[in-house]
Amino acid sequence: MPKQVTRFASESVCAGHPDKVADQISDAILDAVLEQDPKGRTAVETLVGHDQIVLAGEINTTAKIDVEKIARDQVRRLGYVEPAWGFSYKSPVTNYLHQQSGEIAMGVDDFGAGDQGLMFGYACKETPELMPTPIILAHSLTRALDEARETGKLPHLRPDGKAQVVVRYEDGHPVAVEHVTIAVPHNEKVSLERVRQDVYDAIITPVLKRYGYSVGVKDIVVNGTGVWHMPGPSSDAGLTGRKIVVDSYGGYARVGGGAFSGKDPSKVDRSGAYAARYIAKNIVANRLADKAEVALAYYIGAKEPVNFTVETFGTGKKPQAAIDDYARKLLTPSVKAIVQKLDLRRPIYLPTAAYGHFGRKGVPWEEVV
Repeated sequence: MPKQVTRFASESVCAGHPDKVADQISDAILDAVLEQDPKGRTAVETLVGHDQIVLAGEINTTAKIDVEKIARDQVRRLGYVEPAWGFSYKSPVTNYLHQQSGEIAMGVDDFGAGDQGLMFGYACKETPELMPTPIILAHSLTRALDEARETGKLPHLRPDGKAQVVVRYEDGHPVAVEHVTIAVPHNEKVSLERVRQDVYDAIITPVLKRYGYSVGVKDIVVNGTGVWHMPGPSSDAGLTGRKIVVDSYGGYARVGGGAFSGKDPSKVDRSGAYAARYIAKNIVANRLADKAEVALAYYIGAKEPVNFTVETFGTGKKPQAAIDDYARKLLTPSVKAIVQKLDLRRPIYLPTAAYGHFGRKGVPWEEVV
């Protein structure tokens, strides 16, 4: 029989992308709260636009923090140091943060879910990270773009950028990279032709080689419009939570729709998604299935999920009842159990706000037991 050929594309964005600037400001504020007050609650939304930074949402904490300084420090760290770009750490900060609603607080005071919603966790054997190939490659490319700029390897690059990868599958297995798209702003004095060759030689080729792939220079696009010099929010406004597909599985697996950044662990949009990934990854890592999806659902104030299901897409190595039993023994996804088992009341969230929340090292929901 002929092989079944399919293709799948995923994208990632650089840490200086406007939406990720917003995510990182929100998570930096969360970490600052948790560092002083592990029981603090936040739902911080950030807007960045032309010469402006706007903070809104809720905080309930005993911590004393300077949210304006935190926001400016993140913008500076991300490379926005030139006011001429129309956005920088010198841009005005407007603060609309307020106390958490008492009606919400009464539902979560005793480990109730901070909101209703559904969450999905996914894992597969395609990569060492037990993640889908397209999103792992896309994250690796955007991380490499940022590192090349930050280290001075490609000093003509500016903050912001995107990567997109098209992967060919045969009979469900990734076998080749067919196309790579990179978008990255750069110094006006450097030609696009040089940027394209630099990106191919210093970014695309070594990143793909690390995973056993390659792509010809004719199969890449760098800055499809031909011109991109002005980076960041002055060109395209950014909002917290607008990159949920980038943050999760690159479209390869289902997502619940709730954003992560700026939310403390009482918000199951975040903690529930982490629990679902933890369970799915351990199912695959312990060879109970080649791929697994865990689905959870809660209502506001719920201490236990109203839905907890495991799907292995016909790849299970054990009976479904045995896999379900393993999942429930690994982690009962009550809000209390998730927060305690994964030790989520710690300032660990800022690094997750760029290059995806899953398939990364050093976070508890990626641990294999």
